[in-house]
Amino acid sequence: MLGVLYAALGALTFAFNNVAMRRGVVTGSVLQGMAMTVPIGGLSFLVIALTFGEFGQLTLFPAVAIAWLAGQGIVHFVLGRYCNYKSNQLMGVNLSAPVVQLQVPVAMMLAVLTLHEKFTVLQTIGSVLMLGGSFVTQTKTAKPSAKPATGAAAPPAFRPRIVSGYLMARQAFLAAPGRGTAAAGCLAYAAATLFFALILLKPGSWRDIRGVSRENLPWFLSSAVLVAVSQAFVYASLAVAPLMVVTPILQLSLVFRLFLSQAINREHEVMNTAVIVGAFTAVLGSLLVSIDTDMLTTQLALPSALGDFLRHRLAGG
Repeated sequence: MLGVLYAALGALTFAFNNVAMRRGVVTGSVLQGMAMTVPIGGLSFLVIALTFGEFGQLTLFPAVAIAWLAGQGIVHFVLGRYCNYKSNQLMGVNLSAPVVQLQVPVAMMLAVLTLHEKFTVLQTIGSVLMLGGSFVTQTKTAKPSAKPATGAAAPPAFRPRIVSGYLMARQAFLAAPGRGTAAAGCLAYAAATLFFALILLKPGSWRDIRGVSRENLPWFLSSAVLVAVSQAFVYASLAVAPLMVVTPILQLSLVFRLFLSQAINREHEVMNTAVIVGAFTAVLGSLLVSIDTDMLTTQLALPSALGDFLRHRLAGG
């Protein structure tokens, strides 16, 4: 239950992070956002580790756990974050978020193959719903422009450019049971920061970063702190709950993003029936994946034949 709570809080803070970053990259660059979120995220984890007395655990992780955390930091905090921010810039949060759901079936299959977690018929149905919800959001993309005042030029409608547009962490905790999640985050962010430093060797990178505007600075900074908080919740959930439970619950950020984007980024997002239906379909699929099949069949008093069918394991131990 604690893992579910941590995952839900991670989904909420991750939604705030994405909406804040979306506002920043509307007029700023992805590199500017990453230049703040990666190192500030690492500093935030360091503060969390010091606050909760986990700083001393940095040297207690075995080499295999450090390797998994370093790989996760580079893949998730640098490569994955760049793709996430770029898609937010080109498409907007409401359209890009459901497509990012495609990571869920991949993560679950990796969990089955490497961690031997079970994969049932019910979870297959949930995966199909998540995939369907992701594609439904892409059926209608144009956002109608606001009706201009008499004699005024019509503002350009936001049109997303779609075409342009947590397995390692779990493995690390299995290799280092009982180790602090904040300390693990510090190690992952340290590797990510060192890797990102290599990107800054590209000509023109520093000039781009120094060109961040005062208008975008608060959004980038708030996103940097929020992404660290969300990752802290994710690490805490992965430390106490299976990947098959944590990953789907994190997808509740889809719903949170819809409401937050309307409150903060209304003029920079696509919002229509397809987006809403697709998002809630994907969330329904996430919930079906995370719900225990035995509990579901018992609570709904499903016929034994149907219950046996839903709990049938297609893969996993």
